[in-house]
Amino acid sequence: MKDFLVIGAGSAGSMLAAELARREAGSVILLESGPHDRHPLVQIPMGLIWMMGGARDWRYQTTPQPSAGGRQIKVPRGRMIGGSGSINSMVWFRGRKDDFDNWNVPGWAFADVEPAFEAVEALLQPSRLANPHPLTEGLSQIFVNTMPSPEHESSGVFSYNLVKGRRNSAAKAALSRYPAIEVKTGAEVDRLIWDGDRAVGAALVDGSEIRVARGVVLAAGSIGSPSILMRSGVGPKDHLKSLDIDCRQNAEDIGENLHDHPGVGLHFEGPASGYGLEPRQWLSWAMAPLSYALNKSGPLASPTVEGGMFFNARGDSNVPDVQSHFIPFHMAHKGRRFQMKSGYFADVCLCRPKSRGRLRLASKDPKAAPLIDLGLLSDASDLDTMAAGIERLRDLLKSADFQERRAPESHPTDAIQGDALKQHIRSSCGTAYHPVGTIKLGGPLTSRLSVSGVENLWVADASIMPAVTSANTNAPSMMIGWKGAEFISEDAA
Repeated sequence: MKDFLVIGAGSAGSMLAAELARREAGSVILLESGPHDRHPLVQIPMGLIWMMGGARDWRYQTTPQPSAGGRQIKVPRGRMIGGSGSINSMVWFRGRKDDFDNWNVPGWAFADVEPAFEAVEALLQPSRLANPHPLTEGLSQIFVNTMPSPEHESSGVFSYNLVKGRRNSAAKAALSRYPAIEVKTGAEVDRLIWDGDRAVGAALVDGSEIRVARGVVLAAGSIGSPSILMRSGVGPKDHLKSLDIDCRQNAEDIGENLHDHPGVGLHFEGPASGYGLEPRQWLSWAMAPLSYALNKSGPLASPTVEGGMFFNARGDSNVPDVQSHFIPFHMAHKGRRFQMKSGYFADVCLCRPKSRGRLRLASKDPKAAPLIDLGLLSDASDLDTMAAGIERLRDLLKSADFQERRAPESHPTDAIQGDALKQHIRSSCGTAYHPVGTIKLGGPLTSRLSVSGVENLWVADASIMPAVTSANTNAPSMMIGWKGAEFISEDAA
């Protein structure tokens, strides 16, 4: 019998399992519902465009969003070793220092989490993208003499967890160092197994059971972790009762506080601008596999999101409240996905959205997708800031050093302003694929990541965030996994 069971081999779970092993806290079995990550499209940066929506993606979607045109929004989540860290664009930001200070949770101020970030970065070796498109390089002229950072207005090429042009996920950088960790793929968890109030294992969808001696860690993400908890009888009592699930611990906050970075983009289209399938680029596309194989350059070496900026939507402060992701590829806004055109794309994502939603089970059947309500734009101030951000983004892009590659805005076009722009945002916005917050610190979770009211059960993934960090969430998720191992190795002893 192993000592610890870790559920979910994503960014947080892989880092946590590896760190438990490094600390010699005890033997570990790591469960992943999906397959391995040994797929060429996982390792090639541009491969993510084919991985999303495929068999290694949970392919979730939200419930209809009333403030976003009643639409159902895609919620991609990785379903393989590495989790969403195996299908994301690998952008690396810690967030703002005061993100963590503002959580106001003992042990989670920036001074507390900085050593964990440093340890993770020593493993992952994130660095500036090696061969960005000339358009992306041109962003550095918007805010001169800055490196992109959510701490202040800035622009340019982002940093990524890529090593030698290949994805360097937590699974590859950390988990692979400890072959003694038992990794079980195709292991989808139904619910936890209890001995009194102690978590002692998990029952899988296939009917098998796995039991451990010292404790269970949920690291299945902001969608998976609360779903497993609720199917296990830990959650809002009335909701569980409505699904004929016995409630062993009434925890009203589980599933609440769900939120993400809402985003909406501008499409630009013109010949000889960004990457695209226009005839003049056919030869370079034909040579793309060779370019990538020989020197890790060309379109296949691009994680699609190559850079961007942080800025204040209204321009009245140097403190950013929006992030822009820049993609130097033609992205169709209607019709066929791949078109014989060239172009680029830039979005506006809120750094600190105020809107909140919730997650609930559709049924106690683990095969049923949960009800994911992101509450997009339910707080009117989010819509106002996004609209102001789009207006300023248009102006900022005019100062980018795009030279002859500059293209006109093709969608929604700069004629769409004011109320029409707000309506466009409602009908077009999505998210940055950063769902967080459903088992937040200070709610059902103690500051040391143990679940209140039960024993030998911890949560360590993005679901613990009281509020989303002000940039991409992959680095903070790994930090949470590292911190989780620190707490568990001490407390379980």
